Amino acid sequence: MERKPELLSPCGDRERLLSAVQYGADAVYLAGKNFGMRRAPSNFGEEELQWAVQYCHQHGVKVYITCNTLPRNYELAELPVFLEFCAKIGVDAFIVTDLGVMMLAKQYAPGVELHVSTQAGVVNYETANAFYELGAKRVVLAREVSLAEIREIREHTPRELELEAFVHGAMCMSFSGRCLISNYLTDRDANRGECAQPCRWEYFVTERRRPEERFSLVQEEKGAYLFSSKDLCMVEHIPELVEAGISSLKIEGRAKSAYYVASATSAYRRAVDFHWEHPGVPLPQDIVEETEKLSHREYSTGFYFGGEPGQTPENDRYIRHYEVVAVCVGSRNGFIELRQRGRFFRGETVDVLQPHADPVTAELQELWNGEMEPIEVAPHAEMTVFWKTEAPIVPGAYLRVKRENA
Repeated sequence: MERKPELLSPCGDRERLLSAVQYGADAVYLAGKNFGMRRAPSNFGEEELQWAVQYCHQHGVKVYITCNTLPRNYELAELPVFLEFCAKIGVDAFIVTDLGVMMLAKQYAPGVELHVSTQAGVVNYETANAFYELGAKRVVLAREVSLAEIREIREHTPRELELEAFVHGAMCMSFSGRCLISNYLTDRDANRGECAQPCRWEYFVTERRRPEERFSLVQEEKGAYLFSSKDLCMVEHIPELVEAGISSLKIEGRAKSAYYVASATSAYRRAVDFHWEHPGVPLPQDIVEETEKLSHREYSTGFYFGGEPGQTPENDRYIRHYEVVAVCVGSRNGFIELRQRGRFFRGETVDVLQPHADPVTAELQELWNGEMEPIEVAPHAEMTVFWKTEAPIVPGAYLRVKRENA
């Protein structure tokens, strides 16, 4: 690879940020309480933002703040204060969509880099150059571009302009996330971070004169989830992305769990490092398999190789092969201290995901509860469990059990 790409991970709250940093992100993207495209996560208040920047910088990780909604007139008065605050605490970049927000950021936070959001729909080099002339350091390309188009954009743009692309996570059924279905059906605006994801719903047809009758939309034994897109997974194609000109690899998922952030970040961290150290060698299968241990819809390579990723009309369910049953919170008197996340039993084999290490397997042979009484099962949510093992388990590790239809 020409140069080692940045790995950019999503953070919806403090726990997810800790996972991203522990599991190898080079940079994280997150939001304050306003102006970000994800309202479902708790996001970060001012004190939390200050802590996040300080913690990340102590660990050599950059922080990008999402200001990528389309703010209305009444919100604009609050934006300069927020931009100045972010600049004061040392954020590394703003991710913006709106031209007005971009101009305000240049005025009130001139020392902070500007990254143009995928919501802007950059699909050609003239648009990328226009944003560069306006002050952008980076453009996050639309998910709809192919590798061939990325190469052409790279050839016709200044080398100082960085190109970022999504490599993993949910795909939107609407172009660059510009969807109105949620707004129409639920009065929750997708372009303001409030998407209700109606693309994942099951749909029926009714006839105007017979509204009480519902007809299933079924063709060739497929179902009625017409808009439910496949997920993106490019873990095996990082060299192609870098060769095309991508310098930052972005994982989707600020509304997803800390475990999702840890697992996805771990898989792509290991993949990037492997490709960097072993150019031209196929990615080891255990790294690919890590992406299968995540809850996901059917994977695709998106638009990168031409064509469309397609939908999963059969159902709206996720593929789940593993269940997270515990998290390591530390050790005490020679025992590993676990916090229960799901029911597990003595004698089960666990797959352990750990920071900066390959996953390992171990058996839960000796278990005690918080009162140091031997137990056969950990049935209570968030209960403390002590585990005696020779396996080197570190804080932040996730214990997973393989279960069909988990």
